Amino acid sequence: MMANDQMIADSDSASLTIGKIGVSDLKDALIKGYADFTVMPSHAVFLCVIYPIIGLIALRMVSGDSLLPLLFPLTAGYALMGPFAAVGLYELSRRRELGLDPSPSHIFEVLRSPGIGSIAALGVLLTLIFIFWLVAAQEIYRATFGGEIPASAVEFLRQIFMTRAGWTLIVVGYGVGFVFAVTAFSIGVVSFPLVLDRHVGAATAIVTSLRAVAANPVTMALWGLFIAVALAAASLPLFIGLIVVMPVLGHASWHLYRKVVAH
Repeated sequence: MMANDQMIADSDSASLTIGKIGVSDLKDALIKGYADFTVMPSHAVFLCVIYPIIGLIALRMVSGDSLLPLLFPLTAGYALMGPFAAVGLYELSRRRELGLDPSPSHIFEVLRSPGIGSIAALGVLLTLIFIFWLVAAQEIYRATFGGEIPASAVEFLRQIFMTRAGWTLIVVGYGVGFVFAVTAFSIGVVSFPLVLDRHVGAATAIVTSLRAVAANPVTMALWGLFIAVALAAASLPLFIGLIVVMPVLGHASWHLYRKVVAH
């Protein structure tokens, strides 16, 4: 029965209509996302506490000299997994929107969703993008510094900001990172909430997400930039701000999806 439901959902998804959104829609999505967070703060923290943990683990991993050059790629790149990690927040916002009980235990309702297979497939895809980003960042470092490991964090910073190789690393690294970020954002901005809401297949969800970005390039670019700046600011100090910023952005992303994909 579930397989039949999935096939029907995929068939119907061909007629999904992508709407136009503007800056006012971004503001409204953020307001609604914050409202969800204030109503369900403990629920959001319960899920998103994993982000500060991941961040602290990343810092611990790079405390050794051998992994020091991967500090920025790790702390910036794990945000690529945001749409996947926020699936539970989408579920809470969906339930609150429908007038259902949004208690913490319902986060795990995602595991019983007819779209769990597609959600897992999308999660694997974002994980691969994250891994490829780390490999690319390491290769860029090797190409610019010859694989030489800095003697200390101070020496590493000096090399990055006070040498030509360091500035080359910054320019090339940001350029390549931008490509990975745009790819992950375009794939995930609509696909995860769409799968949760409509139970469509992963391929259909990805195509719909790409269509949404293509139909709203400026607005989506502003949304992606806002997310990047908010996550960067929330990461200081010690990623603690992510406990608040991540759930607000997660809830807001659900409401933005509702504005982009016509119902």
